[in-house]
Amino acid sequence: MRILGVGIATLDIVNRVASYPEEDAEVRALGQQVVRGGNTTNTLVVLSQLGHDCSWGGCLADEPDSQVILDDLARYQVDTIHCMVHAGGKVPTSYVVQSASTGSRTIVHHRDLPEFPAEAFDLIDLDDFDWVHFEGRNIAALKSMLARTRLAGLPCSLEVEKARSGIEQLFELPDVLLYSRGYARHAGYDRPDEFLADIPPTGREAYCAWGELGAWVRDAAGHVHHAPPQRPPEVIDTLGAGDVFNAAVIDARVRELSPIEAAACGCALAGRKCGQQGLGDLLTLEEGRVPPEPGP
Repeated sequence: MRILGVGIATLDIVNRVASYPEEDAEVRALGQQVVRGGNTTNTLVVLSQLGHDCSWGGCLADEPDSQVILDDLARYQVDTIHCMVHAGGKVPTSYVVQSASTGSRTIVHHRDLPEFPAEAFDLIDLDDFDWVHFEGRNIAALKSMLARTRLAGLPCSLEVEKARSGIEQLFELPDVLLYSRGYARHAGYDRPDEFLADIPPTGREAYCAWGELGAWVRDAAGHVHHAPPQRPPEVIDTLGAGDVFNAAVIDARVRELSPIEAAACGCALAGRKCGQQGLGDLLTLEEGRVPPEPGP
């Protein structure tokens, strides 16, 4: 299938440490990587590994660090023809501290670059695609993009990671909503099943991954189901696990698996990712597409 992703790409500077440092401490890194990151491009890289033809719509700066991002996307055959390159500014950069003792990560993010505009999205021929995935940012422009996608009759998904001002006005537009644990907690919920049962609009398929507890999905009929976690033997790296979950859900729904099967696929692939460093060689096609048995 042909999938377009609209959102962010970043330069990630990842410092791996034995354990997360206390304030005002000075510690030596066990290792450092400078890699491409960003929610949407992470998801596209995984979808490409799952056998889809992927394209990215987003922004880069006219500076050397952009080449790291472009080279990595080329490695995974993610098309960047719809990328906008701005003179001046800086590639969005995430400074990541990764704890070897827990596998968790803490991120400090900096950006000095415009968001991908609706005018650029309007130039994309949507007939070239079977699915569009959007990252929940740049709300005013995104509303226009989602509306155009619906008018074209093209199925689409929206990642809702952060509680951005006005993002709720978008929830009636996508076919699939992918909520984060952080958004659910911001909305006042400590239980994902209650969050999905309460949040409008009804009639929309909605997922909420909850880390070590697995994921929950509300189907279009309003029924909430749980997919159990698929834990790796050892948690090594959780950076990007949510993006991997989203990719597996999109892949499953494109292939017309049920919502609970899609959530189970998401947990399986996200669990596999947590047991390895990075997104490279994440799966073979056969391994990535065999869903585990759904939970009760």
